[in-house]
Amino acid sequence: MSSEPHPFSEREFYLAEFRRRSIGIAWPESEPLVREPLADVVALLVANGSRVVILSPQQEVTLIGSALPAIDFGEANFAPRLWRRLRDRGHAGLLISGESFEADCLQAALTLRLAKVVWIQSSAPIQRTDGEGRVSVVDLAHLGPLLSERGAEGELSLQIQPGRKPLLDAIRGMIDGGIPSVNVCAAKQLAEELFTYAGAGMFFTRDRYAEVRPLAIDDFDPASDLIARGEADGYLVPRDSEARDAVLAHGLGVFIEGRYLAGIGAILPHPSENAGEIASLFALTRYVGEGVGSQIVRYAIDRGRREALTYLFSCTTSDQVEAFFIRHGFRRVSPDEVPKAKWDAYDPKRLSRVRCLRFDL
Repeated sequence: MSSEPHPFSEREFYLAEFRRRSIGIAWPESEPLVREPLADVVALLVANGSRVVILSPQQEVTLIGSALPAIDFGEANFAPRLWRRLRDRGHAGLLISGESFEADCLQAALTLRLAKVVWIQSSAPIQRTDGEGRVSVVDLAHLGPLLSERGAEGELSLQIQPGRKPLLDAIRGMIDGGIPSVNVCAAKQLAEELFTYAGAGMFFTRDRYAEVRPLAIDDFDPASDLIARGEADGYLVPRDSEARDAVLAHGLGVFIEGRYLAGIGAILPHPSENAGEIASLFALTRYVGEGVGSQIVRYAIDRGRREALTYLFSCTTSDQVEAFFIRHGFRRVSPDEVPKAKWDAYDPKRLSRVRCLRFDL
């Protein structure tokens, strides 16, 4: 008996990622209990087949959704006891000392080999030195210099907020020790941080971008959802189902550590002109400004040269997108200098506003 299909959503995307994984929620003593959305998030993850460990010195936090007292981290063989609780109930509390919370959370996370840790912290531990915009993603290449007091190297200028170095030391230790990622967010933002593309806090990982690759069939759900989002928000030109299928068939994804989809694009073939069109560039909101589009454009140029294409092109009505392509070596050309097939059934009103950018290979 088949069930009715349901639309793909951001929440479903992340739930699929978390399924059959153990997730830790670290809640320090300095953060007051906020029952919602913690209780709902725990219930949702458990129903999803995930296992949830709440690490905290506060018994009332560890008891969210459970009538059983927390297991003490200081007990011998705490991990097997915790495993049995998780096997039977899907969630459990782990009582951590408030005096050595950061260090003990690090040790507990590494002992349990958690798939993810979400650290509850009301204020961001890192800010930009210019004060402009929140820091959404931090990798070890930027975190390491910060903690060694040499400052963040590279394109970002970051600074540690007062009193947050022990937290960041623990996060670096978790990632160095094999925890794939750590999120930091305020308690009330827990669901938004875990289940939305935009996120609400800060995402720590080993490498910012590790791979640009063609989309696999399992990537079509999130990619299609991103394309629809970009069209609805006016960033992408609306496409019918056939045109969207072409984008998926020739789609590319930028994946952090080979797992986390950060953005998409496509190289649409135009064999009559031996050309390729870069289309549907769109980044998850969390990664806007983090170089997603640049990674795809560089990949497209390298592939175009390997395949001996004559040129690449892209079309837009946006000043910002036009400037982006010009920064990457494209030049503005007339519509006559891109494949004529591009304009078949094209909206005449949009055509009057479109800018064409071309890169000769």
